[in-house]
Amino acid sequence: MELPNRRILNIVGMLACVALMLYALYAQYVLRLEPCPLCVFQRVGVVSLGVVFMLAALHNAGRAGSSVYSLLLLLAGLGGGGVAARHVWLQSLPPDKVPACGPGLDFMLEQFPLAEALQMVFSGSGECADVDWSFLGFSMPAWVLLTVTALTLFGLYANLIARR
Repeated sequence: MELPNRRILNIVGMLACVALMLYALYAQYVLRLEPCPLCVFQRVGVVSLGVVFMLAALHNAGRAGSSVYSLLLLLAGLGGGGVAARHVWLQSLPPDKVPACGPGLDFMLEQFPLAEALQMVFSGSGECADVDWSFLGFSMPAWVLLTVTALTLFGLYANLIARR
């Protein structure tokens, strides 16, 4: 059995990321689910994965280049997955342990140095602990964690094992 083509697999990964972002925008603008700061950073992770998949598909690199794309996919996946895992953890806290609601992301980025704003985002806030949407018992951040993990593993397969 012949291994699948690396370029096609990277296009599939990119299209999966596009589909995730289209659903995120649908949830925001049609379902009126306003993203919290952690949701925004999860989107950055998904977009980063999509960009690396796209570059890998366009470049159709050899063995060394595919290793670089694999590393970039792993970094993007760990970043997006780490934010999603933090978000899932915040949502699992008992109500008395949930941090107080904080200012919006735009305000934090405008008023505080970047490092301090990021620290505030990752410490979480009450709005990040709310579960406004679920499917099959999993919240949106849990689904992001699952899909980003799956896409990262898929990307590693596509770029390390699949044929050129």
